[in-house]
Amino acid sequence: MLQDTAGHPLVIAHRGASGYRPEHTRAAYELAFALGAEAVEPDIVATRDGVLVLRHENEISGTTDVATRPEFAGRRTTREVDGRSLTGWFTEDFTWAELATLRATERLGALRQESASFDRRYPLLRLRDLFELVDAAADEHRRLLRMVAEFKHATHFAELGLPLDELFVAELEAAGWGRGDERLIMESFELDLLDRLRARGIRGPRVFLIEATGAPYDLVRAQGRGAARYDDFVTEAGLLGLAGRVDGVSVGKGRLIGELRSTEAADAARENMERRASGLLVGGELVDAAHSAGLRVYTWTLRPENRFLSRGFRRGSARAAFGDWLGEFTRLIGTGVDGIFVDHPDLGVEARTVAAAA
Repeated sequence: MLQDTAGHPLVIAHRGASGYRPEHTRAAYELAFALGAEAVEPDIVATRDGVLVLRHENEISGTTDVATRPEFAGRRTTREVDGRSLTGWFTEDFTWAELATLRATERLGALRQESASFDRRYPLLRLRDLFELVDAAADEHRRLLRMVAEFKHATHFAELGLPLDELFVAELEAAGWGRGDERLIMESFELDLLDRLRARGIRGPRVFLIEATGAPYDLVRAQGRGAARYDDFVTEAGLLGLAGRVDGVSVGKGRLIGELRSTEAADAARENMERRASGLLVGGELVDAAHSAGLRVYTWTLRPENRFLSRGFRRGSARAAFGDWLGEFTRLIGTGVDGIFVDHPDLGVEARTVAAAA
């Protein structure tokens, strides 16, 4: 029996070791576990023939070489996804056999040029491929490893006749994971999808992803302008309302270290006042309130480059240069979160070690 050596917070490799290799590739996932990640997070979308594949979005022009393939030029189209009009190439317009001919590219190529040097080297993966990879890596490293499965655009796919929950059940069973176990965590920006997974008897924590702005698309689709906004769920009442329905929440790091949308001092002060007046929770208060409601808390995405760091942790003006990532990472860990999503798993492990020793 494999030993569960996971620490606290759980270090989750965001789409694999996506700071070092193109995301959602075999190389990225294998490197993630080699660098100490205790879980990997795939984004799950569907093909026309109902195969679950791993891509950041169902629009794939930014993460594959599809735009260079003349045989697929006619597939470029405009679709409405979650209320937004997008133009490109979409997984639901391809069979798996067709997607299998594509190669992955670095999504942030201008910023992560070392990772971009691996462009077009790796094929795309199916969810079933990742199940096999996690099992093999667990045997190799002799420790229990987890998957944090993120379901993308569930309402959109359901309306196309591709229900992600139903397809996921089939993949779980085919992979020998049964109806899920301690290795599986499931997350979505749509509560309805999480409810359906529970109704299907899938075991494992279900986590509600909370955006910085806007409203869950499943609620917008059902309730229109009356839909609850993401902000409504990060109040004490909102968190208590989630208790029993989900097992945790996952919030962008800005909600924990107080990154404001405003840049001018006067506007920032006004924004803070508005947050307090509306009952919005931030930082350790948010984590404590969630824990009091019986919910785990995860945060995303911890990245070392200046472009992604909060203003106080940036060093110099080069966007691709690493800033004070250790300062930001340990600050976030200090709020008491239960899991961190990182692009560079080794840095997440190091930050956790430093935070524990402080």
